[in-house]
Amino acid sequence: MLYPVLTASRFVSDLSGIWDFRLDNGKGFEEKWFDAPLEDAITMPVPASYNDLKEGVGFRDHYGWVFYQKTIAVPAYIRREQRVYLRCDAVTHHAKVYLNGQELAEHFGGFLPFEVELNDALKDGDNLLTIAVDNVIDYTTLPVGGKAPMLSGPMGGQGVPAKKQNYPNFDFFNYCGITRPVRICTCPKTYIDDVTVTADVADPLADKVNAVLHYSVEIKGENAAAAPCRVEIFDKAGKKVGEAKGTDGEIALEGVTLWQPLKSYLYTVKVTAGEDVYELPYGIRTVKVDGTKFLINGKSFYFKGYGKHEDTFPGGRGMNMPMYVKDMSLMKWQGANSFRCSHYPYSEEMMRLADEEGFVVIDETTAVGVNLDFGGGANFNGQKVSTFDPEHGVKTFEHHKDVIRDLISRDKNYACVVMWNIANEPDSYSDAAYDYFKPLYDLAHELDPQNRPCTLTSVQMAGGPDTDKSAILSDVICLNRYYGWYVGGPDIEGPCGLLRNELKEWEKIGKPLVITEYGADTVMGFHDVTPVMYTEEYQLDYYKGNNAVLDEFGFVVGEQVWNFADFATSQGMLRVQGNKKGLFTRDRRPKLAAHYFRDRWNSIPDFEYK
Repeated sequence: MLYPVLTASRFVSDLSGIWDFRLDNGKGFEEKWFDAPLEDAITMPVPASYNDLKEGVGFRDHYGWVFYQKTIAVPAYIRREQRVYLRCDAVTHHAKVYLNGQELAEHFGGFLPFEVELNDALKDGDNLLTIAVDNVIDYTTLPVGGKAPMLSGPMGGQGVPAKKQNYPNFDFFNYCGITRPVRICTCPKTYIDDVTVTADVADPLADKVNAVLHYSVEIKGENAAAAPCRVEIFDKAGKKVGEAKGTDGEIALEGVTLWQPLKSYLYTVKVTAGEDVYELPYGIRTVKVDGTKFLINGKSFYFKGYGKHEDTFPGGRGMNMPMYVKDMSLMKWQGANSFRCSHYPYSEEMMRLADEEGFVVIDETTAVGVNLDFGGGANFNGQKVSTFDPEHGVKTFEHHKDVIRDLISRDKNYACVVMWNIANEPDSYSDAAYDYFKPLYDLAHELDPQNRPCTLTSVQMAGGPDTDKSAILSDVICLNRYYGWYVGGPDIEGPCGLLRNELKEWEKIGKPLVITEYGADTVMGFHDVTPVMYTEEYQLDYYKGNNAVLDEFGFVVGEQVWNFADFATSQGMLRVQGNKKGLFTRDRRPKLAAHYFRDRWNSIPDFEYK
């Protein structure tokens, strides 16, 4: 799906701003709230998560549907001459779109875009646009929600049913609403529907690098078969460096400038099909796994950076461009070169910014919580149930495939994306795990025109390569490990010995390994001469101990700290107004460890560290 851009043939109208809003009282659909202006509506900004924008636990933890409304108008001459469509970049988690009371679309999945054609539904003058949004998560959704637990009394008496609400099987707050932009877009009725570009680079280490771009253009609409197609390549200065005709072809380029980590270079691919024009930024680079090395442009790359969250106050997971820019500035200040889209696809604005700034990205699906062993597995009437139990386990497989398809369709052309992450901390160690995940890996490899490496981020309870199916499925091993925090804390030395022992086992399988999560909760301003848990000194000693072990192993090709910044979670005894593992606070103030990593990462080269 093409990102919406303004060109000579395309127009984009952003509907960001204040919308009318109302929480469903259980009768919204029965009373057809989508058919007329909302009664007793309140104001709500779009894009944003709605949870923290009005006061009260009933609002923050609302369970079920909400309704957004806005009046729109499109001039008649545009409707006659152009295709008009609505694009929603992210509606969390389940959306229904209505125009003038008519349902036009339904979409499942809260972190990837969808489009709705409007031409036939628009009328002259004002039109009532309603988007209904459901935030319910369960065993069919990604991310996964658990079944409601029974709440027991303080003396261990008989349990009582918990109130009706979401129970995330994941450790971040279930922010919801219209979290990314909604736009009205136009294009010619014969239009460019998709563009795919790949590059063959003869020798990325040569003094003069030559490449061949392979392109494919999909044209749809009234005269798609007859529309002439031309593809032109422009360098950063705007000089045309190559062109070809036809919907499929190749363009040879001499003396190309490669897209490099933290040294971005983007060409412009201009596609003209009939009257339609589309422009795509494109970076030329190579990615390859070679033994225990991860190669970018033929050189051994070392991942330095973070797992992150799209999480800021008060907009929650709502798109926040100033904070995107600030985060990348802070990461560059530290010498970081990469991040993981944990635990869902980030906004396309963030991906485009990473392409422009040169950050290397591990792109992740929404498959978090596909593991019913969390909380002891008591997710079905108090009985332990295996994750992939045919009757009582998760029912995510078909949706998981849809998410992989949509993610790769959206992000396939980004140079910053070097690896697909199929799932975060799933049950990758049960007997049924291989049969669940193998087709998903195969699908990702099949769909990706670049055939990038695939992985999953392995939970600590998965164990070593003898039990974890990622050992045979993943091109790169990615481990989330908390030696010295969840395992062994407050001792650090002993748990670091356990980390060393585990890495010795992974070393035997001959694949590169990235530590994609490791960290310790740390409350800003907590200090002690003798480091104790939750102090900034303990976090610092934790990372020094773990990093000393990582540096002993040549097959370890990266370290991504958990987390870049503190973030909101559901309430719990181990959460002090959220997860405090950030090296920065939620408002981006550095803790002691942030300065330690600045010294460390600026002394570690991006390439050939080991």
